[in-house]
Amino acid sequence: MVNDRLVKAAHQQPVDRPPVWMMRQAGRYMKSYRELREKYSFRERSEIPELAVEISLQPFRAFGPDGVIMFSDILTPLPGLGINFDIVESRGPLMETPIRTQGQVDKLTPLEPDTAVPFVREILTTLRREVKGQATVLGFVGAPWTLASYAIEGKTSKDYAIVKKMAFSEPQLMHSFLQKLAAAVSRYMVYQIDCGAEAVQMFDSWAGQLSPWAFKEFALPYQQKIFQAVRAARPGVPLILYINGSAGILELMAQAGADVISVDWTVTMAEARRRLGPQLAVQGNLDPCLLFGPQTLIREKILEIIAEAGPTGHIMNLGHGILPTTPEENARFFFECVKSLSAPG
Repeated sequence: MVNDRLVKAAHQQPVDRPPVWMMRQAGRYMKSYRELREKYSFRERSEIPELAVEISLQPFRAFGPDGVIMFSDILTPLPGLGINFDIVESRGPLMETPIRTQGQVDKLTPLEPDTAVPFVREILTTLRREVKGQATVLGFVGAPWTLASYAIEGKTSKDYAIVKKMAFSEPQLMHSFLQKLAAAVSRYMVYQIDCGAEAVQMFDSWAGQLSPWAFKEFALPYQQKIFQAVRAARPGVPLILYINGSAGILELMAQAGADVISVDWTVTMAEARRRLGPQLAVQGNLDPCLLFGPQTLIREKILEIIAEAGPTGHIMNLGHGILPTTPEENARFFFECVKSLSAPG
């Protein structure tokens, strides 16, 4: 029996209950994942197909979500452009040489996915085979602004001063970099679909740090370019957009061209629905910290979100990634609560 709830909800078709999965679904809150983390680096976990498949399937086996997302990282394709990085436990990504000049941008090479990220094909084709239609297999990518933020800052940042300084004082340099990233991300999204992804989520995690003016200048046009290119190349595949801290730019996100807007927890789902308009499906938006609370409260807030979202066009999810110290039994309860809403028979 095929479970296509997520795809149907993304296209605003009727479903018996909201589909449910979690951002950062595979990862640190699971004991089985932590055991692998002790043995392998992050790059090994995400780039050795057997490990990435196993990690992707751990929550699928444990909780039976309606979406199984490939275990990877938004920075994974960057070495294929000539931007090398490592991911250090507890510190995050570190760029080998941050991008700061036009000369560096000019030297970047077009992404050739089968050469740069051949493991992605094996991961996604294996996931499709293992999941056997019991859930939607999701791929994901980073958006140009967020990828540029990492590449220019050289690491995670609290104030994004370096990347914003470049954007505001050298806009031509910034746009030339974003254009190259957009071409790479477009190609990478199509590649993931060709390898087996049945839906793809774009994370523009740090675009919420931009003012509305800067968002319209440096983030939105490249989101639009990518979604237009992917939709033209592979029509019908649901495309999802997530931005952390997006309460101030929801109306702008509605212009990006995604099928689904993933909403963080800083607005009610009712407000998000009103501001996004009826043409878009929504995803989210439980505060991840609620999973530390009592299960009675978790259930209450899940039902509240589902009621506000309405009967069609809603994918239940968190408003951000699940936190590492979340009790595994509460993650299980989150899934069971939503799945219990299925119509009998």
